[in-house]
Amino acid sequence: MLNIRDIKNIQKLDSEYDLQKALLLDRKLRLLVKDNASLKPIRTKLRGLIQEYEEQEWSNSDFISDQQVKEADIAEQLVEFERRFVQRRKNIIRKRLKSYEMTQQDLGVLLGHNKSYISELINGVSKFSLKDLVVIHRVLKIDLLMLVPTFLQDETKERIKKSIAKINKPKLKLSKEDLLISSAR
Repeated sequence: MLNIRDIKNIQKLDSEYDLQKALLLDRKLRLLVKDNASLKPIRTKLRGLIQEYEEQEWSNSDFISDQQVKEADIAEQLVEFERRFVQRRKNIIRKRLKSYEMTQQDLGVLLGHNKSYISELINGVSKFSLKDLVVIHRVLKIDLLMLVPTFLQDETKERIKKSIAKINKPKLKLSKEDLLISSAR
């Protein structure tokens, strides 16, 4: 759940990871709504999803398990790593734009996006397309590893481990680094 344009189609948050992503997105939207009022209904819907999830999962302290707290802690860590990645990418892009005497609006022209959407992309509220990242890589000469997050979310790691076991290819595996949250750059 990263692209704000998809929020209108989301019926509920399904996990602690979704909750943490939603909380981060809500903080970002709080700032962006000031410049783009069309984002207000999206933020309102997001806040409703957050409230509904918290009421369902966290309102009765007698039923909060240690596992639930552990999952929440892991989700919070992962989202924080993702937030730092987006912040570093934002700083790198801005620095490179400055070195080319370009503005975010110029980048928008280059990518074919309007000013407010470029702001959403740069701030990590909406996802860059692969094409956008390749253009930024080629034109602004930024290493792709600085533009594309290469860490895996926990549910993806688990799915991959199960898939590898299912296809029975012993040489194919995730390394210890791939399994650690700290491997998120």
